[in-house]
Amino acid sequence: MNGPAGFAELRCAVGGISDSVLSSRLSELTEANLVERLVDPGPPVSVSYELTESGRALMPALTALTSWAWENLPPSASAD
Repeated sequence: MNGPAGFAELRCAVGGISDSVLSSRLSELTEANLVERLVDPGPPVSVSYELTESGRALMPALTALTSWAWENLPPSASAD
C-alpha cells in the first residue's frame, strides 16, 4: 500500500510465509492485474512490486474485512 516493495520487504511484512509461496502469490496477483512487477535492470538488477490501480481499488474492502475479523473472530483464529 505504501508504494513499491522488494521481495524481502514483502516477506518480512507478511511474516511466516515461505519464499516459494510468496513468489507464487505474487505471480498470481500479477496475472490478475492487481500487482505490477517492476524490474530495474541495474546493475545490480532489482525487482519490486507495486499495487496497480485495480489493486488499490480493493484496499477499502480489504481494510473493512480486516477490521471485521479483528472485531468478530476469536484471537486464536485471527492469529492464523
